[in-house]
Amino acid sequence: MLVKTKAIVLSSLKFQEKSLIVKCFTQSDGLKSYFVQSAYSNKKANQKIAYFQPLTIIEIEANHKNKGTLEHFKEIRLAHSYYSISTDIVKSTIVIFLSEILHHAIKEEEKNQNLFSFLETALLWLDTHDEMANFHLILMMEVTKYLGFYPDVTEIDFPFFDTKEGYFTPFQSVNSLTEHETHLFKKLLDLKFDADQKVFAGIERQILLKILLDFYTLHLDGFKKPKSLEVLKEVFS
Repeated sequence: MLVKTKAIVLSSLKFQEKSLIVKCFTQSDGLKSYFVQSAYSNKKANQKIAYFQPLTIIEIEANHKNKGTLEHFKEIRLAHSYYSISTDIVKSTIVIFLSEILHHAIKEEEKNQNLFSFLETALLWLDTHDEMANFHLILMMEVTKYLGFYPDVTEIDFPFFDTKEGYFTPFQSVNSLTEHETHLFKKLLDLKFDADQKVFAGIERQILLKILLDFYTLHLDGFKKPKSLEVLKEVFS
């Protein structure tokens, strides 16, 4: 079936000498993997490789056979040409980190229009704003809404957050954050992309990042912490 859709590149893996296996989150069909033959071997190779950088948003025409095998692109073009993500070291580091997060977090081989729209809007926001120290934390928190484990805020006034159960509680247990960690967690829940980026100190961001990674690990089978984690910490240290 020929499909025309937008897609967000989650990962690309070199295959043999000249080809790529590209994993995308598509607007039309959720998660899809594509085989790109001779990606490194023609005059337009540099242009072709540029399409498959982490979290690039592309428009594709593809033959979807939906048989559990690798699909093939018929046409590819950029849906959005990023203004600053590819040239700003902090933004590009954030994007590499988040691409790994999403690669391990999104498992759905079905349409999730709301998640796609959120990610597209968030990436375009990042590309056009310079104050983004909390971007990765906010995005990771918001994505839990679409993956089904956003914190239950019914009793948000309680002083402890139980990471396993996903709700706030008056008593500290083995799965609870400390009172200080819970306070930071509550502040993050209220944060939007365009909020004051200085609401957290650097060490507080590190604490929140660990909390979120542990939260993902608890609620997503097979979730792996990104290899780029140490690079991200270095950028924000």
